[in-house]
Amino acid sequence: MEIWMFVILILSSFVAALISGAAGFGGSLLLLPVVTAYVGSEVAVPVLTIAQLIGNLSRMAFGLKQIEWKSVGWFSLASLPLAALGAFGFSLLPKDIVTRCIGAALILLVLIKLMMKRDLPKGKGTLLIGGAVTGGLSGLCGSGGPIGAAVFLSLGLTPVAYIASEAATAMAMHILKTVIYSQLTNMTIKTFMVGIAMGAAMLVGTFSANRFIKKMDKNKFQKYVAVLLSVVGIYMVITGA
Repeated sequence: MEIWMFVILILSSFVAALISGAAGFGGSLLLLPVVTAYVGSEVAVPVLTIAQLIGNLSRMAFGLKQIEWKSVGWFSLASLPLAALGAFGFSLLPKDIVTRCIGAALILLVLIKLMMKRDLPKGKGTLLIGGAVTGGLSGLCGSGGPIGAAVFLSLGLTPVAYIASEAATAMAMHILKTVIYSQLTNMTIKTFMVGIAMGAAMLVGTFSANRFIKKMDKNKFQKYVAVLLSVVGIYMVITGA
């Protein structure tokens, strides 16, 4: 990878984290097509997984003492097997099909985010079903974040407990996926380090987002992000590239 490509990926990671911090969703999803364009569809999701692993580790550590471990356990009971299945699917399916699946997932997650005006019902069923859907999308397409976030919002946790608990489930999935991707895809030390560098840039972007959030019309910004994600998703579904 040439230096200018690496710089674009780092800057894109920073911007994606700014968007995610300000809009509440969409940063990693919006970053995925950029990663695909520069490192190829064969390792795009694995590289993004490593980057997200770093971000979720910091979020989990921030509220470690307040994690709702019982809920994390129920969610992970369904999310981890489906994340593994999705990761195997990513490594085995033709890459044009994977690209179209990613595009469809972008559109689906945007629709879910915009339509979900009420909290999901609280309970084990929500944790298991939400975990299964989140895990499958995460393994195959890199992220099921809006669904996982909605599930943990339904629990009525404090902000710190909510962030740390959701991050704990995401980190478990990312660790499992990283192991599978490293065995079944063309990941190299070089691409692994790209993921780490992107993760560091996302940490800085997340921290910087706090300075801008108060000055934004959050609802309007969410709509802009949703439109952009939808356009990218439609393009990927149509072209497979």
